[in-house]
Amino acid sequence: MKNYIKYMALSAVLLTACEAEFENAIEDGGIYTNGSADFSNFVSVGNSLTSGYADGALYITGQNTSFPNILAGQFALAGGGEFKQPLVNDNLGGLLANGTQITENRFVLAVDANGNPGPVRLSGTPTTDISNLLSGPFNNMGVPGAKSFHLVAPGYGNIAGVATGASNPYFVRFASEANATIIADAAAQKPTFFSLWIGNNDILSYATSGGIGVDQKGNLNPATYGANDITDPQVFASVYSQEVSALMASATGGVLFNIPDVTSIPYFTTVPNNALVLDAGQAASLTSFFQAVAGIFIQGAIQQGVPAAQAQALGAQYAISFTAGPNRFVIDVPVTQTNPLGFRQMTQEELLLLTIDQTALSTQGYGSVALSPAVLQVLGKLQEGGTPTQQEAGLVLAAVNGIDDKDSLDSSELTAIATAQASYNATIAAVAQANGLALVDAKAILSQLANGGISFDGGTLTSTFATGGAFSLDGVHPTPRGYAYLANQAILEINSTYGSTVPMVNIGDYNTVTASQSN
Repeated sequence: MKNYIKYMALSAVLLTACEAEFENAIEDGGIYTNGSADFSNFVSVGNSLTSGYADGALYITGQNTSFPNILAGQFALAGGGEFKQPLVNDNLGGLLANGTQITENRFVLAVDANGNPGPVRLSGTPTTDISNLLSGPFNNMGVPGAKSFHLVAPGYGNIAGVATGASNPYFVRFASEANATIIADAAAQKPTFFSLWIGNNDILSYATSGGIGVDQKGNLNPATYGANDITDPQVFASVYSQEVSALMASATGGVLFNIPDVTSIPYFTTVPNNALVLDAGQAASLTSFFQAVAGIFIQGAIQQGVPAAQAQALGAQYAISFTAGPNRFVIDVPVTQTNPLGFRQMTQEELLLLTIDQTALSTQGYGSVALSPAVLQVLGKLQEGGTPTQQEAGLVLAAVNGIDDKDSLDSSELTAIATAQASYNATIAAVAQANGLALVDAKAILSQLANGGISFDGGTLTSTFATGGAFSLDGVHPTPRGYAYLANQAILEINSTYGSTVPMVNIGDYNTVTASQSN
C-alpha cells in the first residue's frame, strides 16, 4: 500500500494523532437505572466491528476499546456484570498457527525518508498462537471476517479448517469445541442483554476486492459461495432471524446495528477518481492518443465487415477528451458488443480503492496510457499521415492502461452492493421492530461522518483518512474514538427503547490513530 495520504498535510496528520479532545463531562456518582433491560449478562455478537479490530489487525488496545467493552463499562453503572473478552497476547496484532505467522501485524502512522506520512505495519513477531485455545465463555463474540451465515456454521472454529479457509482463526482461539457455532456459543451463555452487528462482510468483502466476487442473489446455498461474494438477501434474512431468535431466548432485550454504505468509509473515498492532473500539453497529447485509438478501431472494424456508420458509432466512445487540470482515470470494464475494447473513462460516482498503487497512477500511466518508444513511433507515423500495420495498431491499443477491476468499483458493482445492503437493512429493521429491540442506524451515522462530520465539544469527527479521527489506518474500522461514538449512539437507542438511564462516555477520552512505532 503506497502513498495513501499524499493529499493530506503532514502537520494535520500528526496533530490529529496526538491531540487531546474533550466532550461534555459525565458526572460521576449519579444514580443510573436499567429500566426494563437486564444488563447483568451482556453478550455481544458480530464480526471485526464487534471485536475491536482496527488498523488492519486485532490487538489488545483495540479490544479494550471495542464498542461492546465500552458499553459493558457503562452498563456496570446500571446493574451490568463482568464482560470477558478473548484477548490476544500483544499489541502487534498478528496471529500465529503453530509458530507460523498467518495474519499481518497492525498499522501505525509513520513518516518516510521524504517526509511523506502513511501507514506502515509494525515490525516484530506476534505472540498470539491460535493453537493455544482459550477457556471461555466470552461475552465478546465478535469474530473478524465473519459473515451472517458463518455465525450458524458448525466447524467455523475448527483449527483443521484454517489452512483451507473453511474455518476462522479468530474463532478457533475461543470456540467451545471444534464443531461449535458462534451463535450457539453466545446463546449458551443465556444473555440477559445482547448486541448483534452482522452483515457488513456479506457485501464488504466483495467491495474491498474491487468487485471481483460474484453477486449470489438467487443462490440460496452459501456453501457454494466464494470468499468475496455477495450473500443472497434471502439467505441473510433467514440466518439473521435465526440468530436474533437464539439470543432472545433468554434476553430481556438487545440492540441491533444496520449496515453502512461502502461509500462512507475512507477505504473507498480517499483516492479520488479524478486525480489525473494534466497541464495543457499533456491533455492535448492524451486526447490525440485516444483519437488515434478510435481511428484504429474504426478502420479495423470496417476491414472486418462492420458497416462504416456502425463502426464509427462504436469507435467514437474511445475518442476520450482531456482538459488541463483534474481528469477522471480510464477504467477497464468487461468486453461487450457495445464496448469491444473493454475500457472507458470513470464516471463521477465510481470509486478507487485505498490499496491502489498511487505511484503507478502518477508515474507509470496506470489509469491512462503506458507509453513506450515503440508506441510513440507508431503515433508519429499516424501524425505524418501513415497507415500503421496490424502489429503497430495492436501496440497502440495495448498501450491503453485502464485501472484493473481489483482496484476499483464501477457503477454495476456499486449497484449490486447497494441493492444487497438495502435488503439487509430492511430485514434488520423488521426484526428489530418485531422483537422490540433497539436499533442503531450505523448507515446514517457513517453517512454523516462522510458528509461534513459530527461535532462534539472537543472537535469534529469525520471520515477523512488518518486525520478525521473516526477511522483507523485500515480505512474500514473505527478508531477507539470512533468506537466510543458508536457506543454512545447505542446507549441513546437503548435508553430510548428500554427506559434506562445508562450514561454516555466522553469520546474525547479515546485516542485516534497511533503515530510512529509506539504501541
